[in-house]
Amino acid sequence: MRAALVARLHAFFAGRGVLGVETPLLAAAGSTELHLASLVVRADAIPRPLYLQTSPEYHMKRLLAAGSGAIYQLGRAFRDGERGRRHNLELTLLEWYRPGWDHHALMDEMDELLAALLGPLEDATRAPGPARRVTYDDLFRRHAGVDPHRASAADLDHALAAHGVAAPAFDPADRDGRLDLLLTHVVEPRLGAGAVFVHDYPASQASLARLRPADGDAPAVAERFEVYLDGVELANGFHELTDAAEQRRRFVADLAARRAAGLPAVPVDERLLAALEHGLPSCAGVALGFDRLVMHAAGAEHIDDVVAFPVERA
Repeated sequence: MRAALVARLHAFFAGRGVLGVETPLLAAAGSTELHLASLVVRADAIPRPLYLQTSPEYHMKRLLAAGSGAIYQLGRAFRDGERGRRHNLELTLLEWYRPGWDHHALMDEMDELLAALLGPLEDATRAPGPARRVTYDDLFRRHAGVDPHRASAADLDHALAAHGVAAPAFDPADRDGRLDLLLTHVVEPRLGAGAVFVHDYPASQASLARLRPADGDAPAVAERFEVYLDGVELANGFHELTDAAEQRRRFVADLAARRAAGLPAVPVDERLLAALEHGLPSCAGVALGFDRLVMHAAGAEHIDDVVAFPVERA
């Protein structure tokens, strides 16, 4: 089944003229994001640490800036500290980028990809049907009873308590930590069956997405979406940030957050920033956890059921 899905995936992109590419697993920089941990490799031939990539994103953006056009990649990524029913330290990611598109156009193509991959297979008929699309704001108002863009930390604490969610001792200013807990414990369990695309995240959770400025009563939001399939997070997409100065500012903020959390510093990817300075075309991109997609297709409950060699047997 896994092989059949891989074949369908390559055929899907070949039929649309999207170029398949390969990028390094080892690189001079790792992810600065607070919730991602890069595995570090030391090699005698290189006088500095190397980082196994948590995603091919930075290298693929360098290709885009060099004029590659639309590209995709199905390959390995590595994330330390992530092991469980839906996590293996080594994972397979599908990532693709569409120059000239925004995140809404990419959601359209994501819908088409899911239909192409999850249509009737020899041993499964688990196509999800067209995805429902809903904003982050709507979900929080409906299921958690709060405005995620304007609620105070105290409001979010009250919502957590009202839903019986035991919360850690948050930093008083940490709204995003509270929102993440409401998302995982209150909102996600209520998403229901099928595919759901959640979009327009709080501006503080932009990551590598561009921001849509506030407009009247409408708050600023990150032009970002996440894809859920039967309540399981499957993909994360962005209308990509192309501003090198803003990207550097976010990297610096990430490193400050890592220091405050007692996490190791990682080098900022100066080659990515140079590519953004050179000119990353306006584009949208998305990364999809392929192992989780196979789990859905197979009706599997554990990632080990769809990976030939889980990390303990690698």
